[in-house]
Amino acid sequence: MNETGATVLVVEDDPSLRMLCRVNLELEQYRVLEAETVARAEELVGSEPVDVVLLDLHVGNRDGRELLPLLHRRRPGAAVCLLSGTSEVDPPPMEGVHAFIRKPFELDDLTGTVRRLASQATSML
Repeated sequence: MNETGATVLVVEDDPSLRMLCRVNLELEQYRVLEAETVARAEELVGSEPVDVVLLDLHVGNRDGRELLPLLHRRRPGAAVCLLSGTSEVDPPPMEGVHAFIRKPFELDDLTGTVRRLASQATSML
């Protein structure tokens, strides 16, 4: 169960996966925002408090990492987890990225990662 009251932004272009993340995280009492594009994520980062970002590596025809500079300026305490369904090895460590989850994933892995990142985000504020 979430005890931080954290807000999670799910940036994912697959509507089924986005919904699965939202429903699962809401059951854990997180506030969940959804963005199907990098542009929508940029709007939300500019207007909403965000503690944790689940960021698809490929969002439509854009690289999800394009969101990182704005996110770090606007929400410096937010923790980021990259999601990727590619078969390549895990991406190299990047500044401001705190975790990586390969799709498909187990829901327990998702909630455990979000719980850990929400705890880190709260302590960074």
